[in-house]
Amino acid sequence: MDFIYHITRAVDWEQALQDGEYTVATLGRTLADEGFIHGSHADQVQTVRDTFYRDVPDLVLLVIDPGLVNAPIRYDVVPGQPEPFPHVYGPLNTDAVIEVRPL
Repeated sequence: MDFIYHITRAVDWEQALQDGEYTVATLGRTLADEGFIHGSHADQVQTVRDTFYRDVPDLVLLVIDPGLVNAPIRYDVVPGQPEPFPHVYGPLNTDAVIEVRPL
């Protein structure tokens, strides 16, 4: 099984645990702003971190089991990238996150 990965601030993940769902699309943007939650495959994580999160402290990596996600998942082509990225088109239920790794 291929897991989906999502980089976020620890404080945003802690809030999701209190709320019961995660709704941060990417740094500084919500699901309502973006329309989906950005995800990555394992081999895409470092590029995403280097590009968008380089100077952001207190990051965690969410390891998501796509089989447990309640919202639809689509694999979208991103211009300039060789492989599509997984995107969650709705709130992420916190029980789909099987591991949280500090970055």
